[in-house]
Formats: sequence, structure tokens, C-alpha cells
Amino acid sequence: MLDGTAVYAAVIGGTLAALAACALLQYEWLVLVWRWLSVHGGHRRVKVFYSIVSVSLLHIVQIWIFGAMTFALLLWPACGSIAGPPSVGFLDCLYLSAVSFSTVGFGDVAPVGAIRFLVATEALSGLMLIAWSASFTYIEMERFWRAEDMTGHE
Repeated sequence: MLDGTAVYAAVIGGTLAALAACALLQYEWLVLVWRWLSVHGGHRRVKVFYSIVSVSLLHIVQIWIFGAMTFALLLWPACGSIAGPPSVGFLDCLYLSAVSFSTVGFGDVAPVGAIRFLVATEALSGLMLIAWSASFTYIEMERFWRAEDMTGHE
């Protein structure tokens, strides 16, 4: 019984750590991007491109955070496994993280055991973090479009 409790405590603790890291990273990253976009001159299209690339890199880093946590927890076999590949490596954990974070869920790999909590939470947080990034990008693009309307040109 104690072993089962320790497993669930480890998975829940790892999940909360990854979630907190991703949420804090999201906030700080978007603040930095917003500040950079606000103070740097240049063509609006370049700023939009920078915004999209920055947000994409942010989500890749977040996928790596969840993937690394999945890999770390799977080092303790009691936490579960990943069904699909014959042996599970770090890249398999990153792949599972990417399809979970993006909520694509191809189904060719699947978490088994207590690790499912981490993967399910990643899907929910990925949906929320991507929506947050989409809102940020929309607000920035709207700001650029308003500036263009006021000047009459790009």
C-alpha cells in the first residue's frame, strides 16, 4: 500500500511541478516577447513572424518539460509505462508529450498506469497554454493592424 501511495505522490508531484514550470514559463516568455515587440521598430510583418516563432519555440520547450518529466517518472517502473514502442526511450517520451500537449492523440503510443495522470493533465494544460498563446498572438496582430489603419500604410 505504501508503495502505491508513493507512486501516486510521485506522479502527482511531478505533474504539478511540470505544470507550474510551464505556466510560469508561458507568462514570463510572453511578457518578454511583448516587451520586445513594443520597443523594437521595424516592419509589422517581421514582428508578427517573430511573435509566431517565439510562441512555437515556447511550446516546444513546454513539450520538452513534460516529456522529461514523463521520462524521469518512467525510470521508476511502478509509475507505469508507454504501450506501443518495444522499448521506451527519451524520444518516445517527447513524442508522447507532443501528441498529448497538442491534443492530437494519434493512439500509436499510450500511457499505462499511474503516469496517465501526468499525460491527461498535459493534454488539458496544452490546450489552455496554446489558447493563451493564440490570444496573445491575436492581440498583437490586432495592435499592428490598428497602427496600419491609422497611418494608412504598412
